[in-house]
Amino acid sequence: MKNSTKALLIIIISFGIYFVLDDMYFKSLRQWIFELTGQFGLSHIITYTISGIPLFLGTLLISRRLGIFESLGLNKSIIKGFLFALICTLPMYIGFSFVFDFNPKISLNTFLISVISAGFFEELYFRGFLFGLPFRKAKLGFILSVLFGALYFGSLHLYQSTELNELLGIFLITFLGGILFAWVYAEWNFNIWMPVFLHMLMNLAWELFSISENALGGIYSNIFRFLTVALVIILTILYKKRKGMKLAVNKKTLLLKKHN
Repeated sequence: MKNSTKALLIIIISFGIYFVLDDMYFKSLRQWIFELTGQFGLSHIITYTISGIPLFLGTLLISRRLGIFESLGLNKSIIKGFLFALICTLPMYIGFSFVFDFNPKISLNTFLISVISAGFFEELYFRGFLFGLPFRKAKLGFILSVLFGALYFGSLHLYQSTELNELLGIFLITFLGGILFAWVYAEWNFNIWMPVFLHMLMNLAWELFSISENALGGIYSNIFRFLTVALVIILTILYKKRKGMKLAVNKKTLLLKKHN
């Protein structure tokens, strides 16, 4: 069996096990840990960590020499990831502060679950593992590598509404967000902290100013969000041009790659 085929098979099996176990036991395990800790947000983070064990084991099987940290991009610069995300999300923070009221009722649980946990684990599992490993270790190009993860990422947010138009909008926003985060991850030399902090700070802005009860938002919130997205894309392209580096995602890596 070729290495790329073997890697893809391990990714599929590992994520399949993660998906089943997460769906069946996440809530009950979180409740059990909550009874021990007395802190719901912390219990959520611990449960999310435990649920990722199949993905961590799959990562080790695929790239034993590199290890989990390097294979998932955790060994890259945290400071660079934070500063890049901070600069890119400034339009959201500045714009929201003029248009919306500050939310004084934001809780520790909201911060731990919607900002820290969502930003870190969703990027680590969906971009680091589900997108990054197929794109880096198999012959799949960007589109084939990112498609399932982005679809799954979008579907995770459908609980936020029951109205068809809102559901479609929520899915589209989060689906495209999954693609953007994957692109950022690839273009910044697979530094997972880039999409992690982008995700965290974008979610934090959403919570700090009580923008909306779902990911769709309104006209003004999306204007500032799209400004942030534009800044992410522009700064990434300018950085790579300045460094004389080719874009990782190009016509040769869109569908299939000849070499891993």
